[in-house]
Amino acid sequence: MIAIYARVSTEEQGKKGYSIRNQIQMCKEKAATNEVIQYVDEGFSGEFLERPELERLRKDVKDGVITKLVCYDPDRLSRKLMNALIIDEEFRKRGVEMVYVNGEFASTPEGQLFYSLRGAISEFEKAKINERMTSGRKRKAIEGKVVKNSFIYGYDYDKEAGTYKKNEYEAKVVKLIFDLFTEPNNKVKGINGIANLLTEQGVPTKKNVGVWHRQVVRQILLNETYTGVHYQNKYNTEGILANKYKKNEDEKVKVTIRNEEEWIKTKIPKIISEDQFNYAQELLSQARRRWANSTAERQYLLSGLVRCENCGNTMTGAYQNNWGTKSRYYSDKKNYSGAKNSGCGNKVKAEELEESVWHAIKNVLDDPKQVEEYIPSNDDSIANFESEQIEKLEEEIDKVRKGRKKLMQLFALDDMDTEEIRESIIELREKEELLKEQLDKIQKDVKKKSEKESSLRMLESAREIWLKNEKIDFDDKQQIIRMLVKEITIDKKENVRISFF
Repeated sequence: MIAIYARVSTEEQGKKGYSIRNQIQMCKEKAATNEVIQYVDEGFSGEFLERPELERLRKDVKDGVITKLVCYDPDRLSRKLMNALIIDEEFRKRGVEMVYVNGEFASTPEGQLFYSLRGAISEFEKAKINERMTSGRKRKAIEGKVVKNSFIYGYDYDKEAGTYKKNEYEAKVVKLIFDLFTEPNNKVKGINGIANLLTEQGVPTKKNVGVWHRQVVRQILLNETYTGVHYQNKYNTEGILANKYKKNEDEKVKVTIRNEEEWIKTKIPKIISEDQFNYAQELLSQARRRWANSTAERQYLLSGLVRCENCGNTMTGAYQNNWGTKSRYYSDKKNYSGAKNSGCGNKVKAEELEESVWHAIKNVLDDPKQVEEYIPSNDDSIANFESEQIEKLEEEIDKVRKGRKKLMQLFALDDMDTEEIRESIIELREKEELLKEQLDKIQKDVKKKSEKESSLRMLESAREIWLKNEKIDFDDKQQIIRMLVKEITIDKKENVRISFF
């Protein structure tokens, strides 16, 4: 049976001579018959072999159904020379006559050479197209334009202007999500509570559905874009287009993050402050243990916070029945199979430890001076100066790198003073290192201040819960402790050390 194979990718849809209809018509004329089996892959890139109709064709060839294949051009089988040669040889070995509309490729050394040259040119053309598209997108990003619509909730993409514009309704929802997560309230608890509230109130998602999943809320809370900084060229997505053709998860290409120096920072409208975002990240790092549930009978106030100072194991809640007396403990013993460290046997009564820790927490909450110790220097002029310095240093580093690149290009020319250029390159490299050290120092200072401000907000939020409730129940206690305490360590002598945020 005679077969026809036709393929067109999305980018080739409008090209003359590459439309599916054109290819099929010309293949039928070449075959001199309409009695053919058609195999058509529409919208599939020739870069990958995993195409549904090509796979069906290869199976039919293997089963002996096909005796002759007519194709418009070898690059319809594959844009990659090696893949095209593999398919051509695979079909010829099974006795299939290979016929191409756009040229004759006899099964001779000369024919194979011409075939290879055509394939190499086609592969080169595809590579150049990809290179031009990539460099074009990168250039636009450097110019401050957003080159791709990532459908970020809270923004609308303006393709003409190449930027994100604030969607006022969605931006209010984003602000609500951050406020509910970072400020004490009686409406919701945690990410799941926020998702349920938005669903109950009928707030539409970006895809205009009425159900909010906790993961969607979490992704919003993790997205730094809302602070007005959108990073492009951050993710390396090379090869992921082939994932949709691969059934085995192990074979799929994973998205990786490029080195931070390759990221391109683009300014867009701000929805939340940087301080609130940083505070949300602090809360997210402990979200699981802050909102962990436990049974009423075996509640452990310090669950997830206690660690043995001797062996390093976490100390989890243990429930024992000794001679009719039920007791709660925190123990470092790990009896499950595969435990890396079985523990040193450190054990402490839950009631005594919880009472000791809560007493220390109350001392912090009752003493206003404790709050004052957390208050950072709130000088806007210093903050603005630091922000300007960071931006200035980043620009200087970028200029130095571009200068080094130009000198490296001059270095390759024969009529240039290579020794002088070499010295200039060394000077620029030393200057870059010095600038990077200055930038790193300022960024660390800013981060330290941000962490201090986050600690202050946690303490103030905890005090708000403490002061407004006449009676503090278990949930309130647990919430307050987990807002303030990073870790509790206990040694063999039951000495307790509390590490605050």
